[in-house]
Amino acid sequence: MSRAIVFRRLLVPLAAALVLSSTGAIASPAGAIAEARPVSGRSAPQPVRTRAEAGTGAWTGAWTGAWTGTWEAAASGTVPALPGATIRNVVHTSVGGPAARVRLSNRLGTRPLRLGAVTLALRHPGEPGSPRALAGSVRAVTFAGARSVTVPAGRDLVSDPVPLSVPADADLLVSVHTPADSGPATYHRSAFQTSFVAPAGDRTGEEGGAGYTATVGSWYYVTGVDVLGAATAAGSVVALGDSITDGTGSTSGANHRWPDLLAARLRALPPHLGPGVLNAGISGNRLLLDGQGPSALTRLDADVFSRAGVRTLIVLEGVNDIKGTPEQRDPRALENAYRLLVRRAHAHGIKVIGGTITPYGGHAAYTPAREAVRRAVNAAIRADRIFDGVADLDAVVRDPARPSRILPAYDPGDHLHFNDAGMRALAGTIDLRSLLTPLGARPPLGPDGG
Repeated sequence: MSRAIVFRRLLVPLAAALVLSSTGAIASPAGAIAEARPVSGRSAPQPVRTRAEAGTGAWTGAWTGAWTGTWEAAASGTVPALPGATIRNVVHTSVGGPAARVRLSNRLGTRPLRLGAVTLALRHPGEPGSPRALAGSVRAVTFAGARSVTVPAGRDLVSDPVPLSVPADADLLVSVHTPADSGPATYHRSAFQTSFVAPAGDRTGEEGGAGYTATVGSWYYVTGVDVLGAATAAGSVVALGDSITDGTGSTSGANHRWPDLLAARLRALPPHLGPGVLNAGISGNRLLLDGQGPSALTRLDADVFSRAGVRTLIVLEGVNDIKGTPEQRDPRALENAYRLLVRRAHAHGIKVIGGTITPYGGHAAYTPAREAVRRAVNAAIRADRIFDGVADLDAVVRDPARPSRILPAYDPGDHLHFNDAGMRALAGTIDLRSLLTPLGARPPLGPDGG
């Protein structure tokens, strides 16, 4: 396997940065500016004390709570770097908190990545299509107190806590300046969100955004944002999937991917019950084989287990195994892969909900033989022999008159993905009672809050 697709949870040397444990804990090297006691996203909250640079001067504060993931993008591949440029990534939160930290990645890179400067800001709410930051919200992101850092090839990095009050359901700007050519850039290809590029110079601290004269449709280097939650933080939910989860077919820039719409349902609950929602979808992803990004089984550590406060995993993978090249003709291979995934998640205390594979009749890759495999896999999922819970997505979105096809009202035209209405139907299928019930516990009686 090439170095560009090796996913390992490796730690940045202590002298370079803070490191993250598999449970979301923060650790700090002796003498570093940021100091913290270990915190688990799934355990009782602990006090956290940090000193981080903000704006033009030093800032001192204290928060109590646990780290929770509010946004994620799974690294899907590499693209040529933009040496000397500043990339202003636009990301959307699911939950909020009084402080944040940023996850950056050189996981798929082949050379050390030099980060000259990184900032975090709120996007100006009155200009949703622009790179303009809300006045006074730009914060320097530091790594063990340093503004710049080098990330070795194959590794991820988590920042010091950033003193910025982050709202739920809001756009953040993660601006990254790379002063030199550090080789292939780790990125998430299909963002369905416009981000911005300042072609030359460090523009990370710029509020107005005039220097950002180019746009991109991918996220560069940034793979996550965590927030410090309240004492009763509900943790986070990860949606592991392919292009359907990634958002193909939905309106770009509208945050109408089904995990976004699930997050909107959860925000209607009391704040102490609503978890963050993390989208770990990669267009073209497969369960069993590497292709568009590492396979779902290969990337569990990086995209699920290392994330903050994960309590539940929703899995919607398999259609690309069935219809791709080489195609998977044995339903039992997929069923066994699901079981392995569940065992690994249970070892981390994570509950797993399995989604049935949705129809794709009318798509160029459809054949009756592949449809038989899809139906056999779905029958096994529905039999409740594999997952802790089932989201019968297929039953909700298929056309009753032609069960191998998506309902026309949900079909953007390619007979595989979903438009905004279809994404809403997928999100509405998730039983919130099952989603919010810890592993091994019985769901409460009553409505699901949806």
